[in-house]
Amino acid sequence: MAFSTEPALAKGAIDSKRIAKFQDQFESDDRYLQSMNAVAGTPVSKVALNRRKASKVSHAFSVHLPENKATAQMSSGRCWLFAALNVFRPRAIKAMNVGDDFEFSQNYVLFWDKFEKANYFLEAILSTLDEPVGSRLLDHLLMAPVQDGGQWHMFVNLVRKYGVIPKSVMPETESSSSTGQMSFQITGKLREYACRLRERAASGDPESDLREEKERFLGEIYRMLCIHLGEPPSEFLWQWRDKDKKFTRAGQLTPQEFYEKFVGIDLSEYVCLIHDPRPKHEFNRTYTVKFLGNVVEGEPIVYLNVEAGLMKRAAIHQLQNEEPVWFGCDVGKYLDRDLGVMDPDLFNFDLVYGTEHRLSKAERLMYGHSAMTHAMVFTGVDLDDSGAPLKWRVENSWSEKPGDKGFFQMSDRWFDEFNYEAVVRKEFVPEETLRALEEPPVELDPWDPMGSLA
Repeated sequence: MAFSTEPALAKGAIDSKRIAKFQDQFESDDRYLQSMNAVAGTPVSKVALNRRKASKVSHAFSVHLPENKATAQMSSGRCWLFAALNVFRPRAIKAMNVGDDFEFSQNYVLFWDKFEKANYFLEAILSTLDEPVGSRLLDHLLMAPVQDGGQWHMFVNLVRKYGVIPKSVMPETESSSSTGQMSFQITGKLREYACRLRERAASGDPESDLREEKERFLGEIYRMLCIHLGEPPSEFLWQWRDKDKKFTRAGQLTPQEFYEKFVGIDLSEYVCLIHDPRPKHEFNRTYTVKFLGNVVEGEPIVYLNVEAGLMKRAAIHQLQNEEPVWFGCDVGKYLDRDLGVMDPDLFNFDLVYGTEHRLSKAERLMYGHSAMTHAMVFTGVDLDDSGAPLKWRVENSWSEKPGDKGFFQMSDRWFDEFNYEAVVRKEFVPEETLRALEEPPVELDPWDPMGSLA
């Protein structure tokens, strides 16, 4: 009687015969061996780079706004703040007749964002005291209460409440340019505060006592932020010498007064469009995300879901009216950082692996393969003779080194696949589409991909 030398395997387990089959398949085609040799010593994105496509990169655009010196967010996740402030920059530079190296203080807005996020988190904890430890909601709230990322409406709330200031008034610090240690320390304290508030609530302490404790906690967070980022000014003396060597003294200004005087944009005139093609997410409907925000009393995040074509047309109209466009995308896909090019046709991964990625945009959202990860600014678009977009000019915040002195370009096909969000003036959106803003938004779960922070 013969006995098998192979132990009994569970259903679905991989046996030696199958491994041998896969090995034979791999070794039967010299292309895979060549790919192995290449990728073993070189990043796969460099191996897959389509040199013919890369050599044809052109930085000429039919619609191209005047641009300022590229900014650098350094080792931080503040792209959304940099992008939004970069939308404001042209107005302030023109109003003061200063050079293109003028910047707003990203550190100042970061300070108030971290502080407001801490308060938002503690309020979320107080509103979920009945949630058991280990629940999906509580775990989600505890995961990253003061992360660097954000959304357009979160920026709007900060500007309305705190205004903006020049970078020279509150310059960068080590912690603003490299936020990891600061965020780690503050996150640890917030988790500790959540534990203590829940303990006291479980012991029967009244809400008034919990809120008194929360006030003490916020004082500690404010102190930690000052230590890392410096003290934010409530007012400052602003004076400057412009490009024509003319000296001007504006006097003592609050950050809110500085915004009104040198920016003056009515932020209520804008709408945040998204393109979410998932089957159950209707177009021409508004959406919001539970427990997503920073300023407790601020404007909620509201997305207006539209077809990609409508989003493009609105962005093009705004660019043609000489105004840049803030947008959110999944920047890591099909990007060559050195070239500063985002284009699915720039890479031949199918030639390297012998297989293609076939998920649709909706499927990537549903299966966790894509989300908004980065915010930038459109400063131009290249239109063909019929007015259709070919590629988009992008102001990034990764310094002047990559791309065209810090400016990138996005193919229109990349826009279709990986761009999710654009903030435009309402005047460039059809009235029948804007009517959706009059209806209560559909609430999405806190962990929905539309709740990701750029």
